[in-house]
Amino acid sequence: MTISASRNTDVATRSIPDTVTHLRATFRSGRTKPVEWRLAQLDALVRLVSERESELADALGKDLGRGPVEAWMADLAPVTGEAKYAIKKLRSWMKPTKVKLPMSVQPGKAWYQYEPLGVVLIIGPWNYPIHLVLAPLVGAIAAGNCAVLKPSEHTPACSAVLAELVPQYLDPDAVAVVEGAADATQDLLDQALDHCFFTGGPEIGKAVMAGAAKHLTPVTLELGGKSPVIVADDAKLKVAARRIAFAKLLNSGQTCVAPDYVLVDRKIRDSFVDELNKAITSMSPEASLPIVNTRQAGRIAGLVENAGGRTVRGGTVDADNKRAELTVIVDPDADSAVMRDEIFGPVLPIVSVDSMDDAIAHVQQGPKPLALYLFSESRANEDRVVNEISNGGTVVNQLMYHLLVNELPFGGVGNSGTGAYHGKWGFETFSHRKSVLRKPTWPDPSLAYPPFTKIKQIIMRKVF
Repeated sequence: MTISASRNTDVATRSIPDTVTHLRATFRSGRTKPVEWRLAQLDALVRLVSERESELADALGKDLGRGPVEAWMADLAPVTGEAKYAIKKLRSWMKPTKVKLPMSVQPGKAWYQYEPLGVVLIIGPWNYPIHLVLAPLVGAIAAGNCAVLKPSEHTPACSAVLAELVPQYLDPDAVAVVEGAADATQDLLDQALDHCFFTGGPEIGKAVMAGAAKHLTPVTLELGGKSPVIVADDAKLKVAARRIAFAKLLNSGQTCVAPDYVLVDRKIRDSFVDELNKAITSMSPEASLPIVNTRQAGRIAGLVENAGGRTVRGGTVDADNKRAELTVIVDPDADSAVMRDEIFGPVLPIVSVDSMDDAIAHVQQGPKPLALYLFSESRANEDRVVNEISNGGTVVNQLMYHLLVNELPFGGVGNSGTGAYHGKWGFETFSHRKSVLRKPTWPDPSLAYPPFTKIKQIIMRKVF
């Protein structure tokens, strides 16, 4: 494993325990608490992404096969947007909030204020290896914490560029980058850190939660699941098809909030499939899409081969060369892996349903998804989906755009995650809300002290 925590070579070779000890010393010094430090670090993060865009995009290209436009759109622009929003709002977030006192506690003054947790751990995934490390860091810095960043070992170029650039821009005594595999993650969890923020799949999330539980380290888990799209019989099919195609093509479908499968009213299914094929053809001139590694490509090949149903587009996966066609399968077998497991790749099942009742029941029967998408012109359909299905976030007539709204919390529920971030929600995730009550020394009535006579009890029952 490699640790980068400073421009100095001696610091860069610290062990994980020594790195965490150093960060704790920085935090105890109070260095990270002033608003000026927090704002300076957020500004430095904006400069890092802006000034080193070409290096970051090059790393994303090496690891994931992304072009510079998609790298900027999916990984880099969201980070600068998040940081700039935090810079604008931070002073108001940090202000103490007064609360009213009940009669039994008056006179006095009460409020709550936010304080940083300490040294926090951010474990990033491979699918958006820059965005999903640096965006949570915005909340951690805004809250006044020191942080350890653990990029994914499955995207080595991105991990290396973060290890190189982060200490050049951010306070190297407060933010460290640790490179390594699962053993490095476990070593970090063993340091009894003050919070763990993990983005990834449910199975690894369970292991992270178990590792954190040994030290009662609180966790935020940003997981995934099978995020469905419901296309009602009144949907604008051309618009729905274009937006679904774009969302599925982005990063080759390797996105936690990508459309996992589509529930389409049987009456308009064939028309929708025709529009979807047109949209995919217009947006994707290449027949195949890049996959992160051969293991993932092999997994996707297995999903396609054993799906059943009718393949109406694609179907070819070249695992050795890490490429796969965007494959559309109509009515795959209900018990196939493609319908049981999160796909996380360029495969899109189309499932026929007879009504909105059927579509809602289908989603309700499975684990709670991270995202749910509805295409319909009916407010009644919208109200039903929003109110009858439990999921992390719902978008009507679009996909994934809720990630760009800083005022909305982003996170899952149940199997799709716990906790939320973005905007103030990220600031609060990495903060402790401390309650404070101040009482004057006068008056100090004898009523509050024993012996509790009959008259005292009567008065107390009226006051409390």
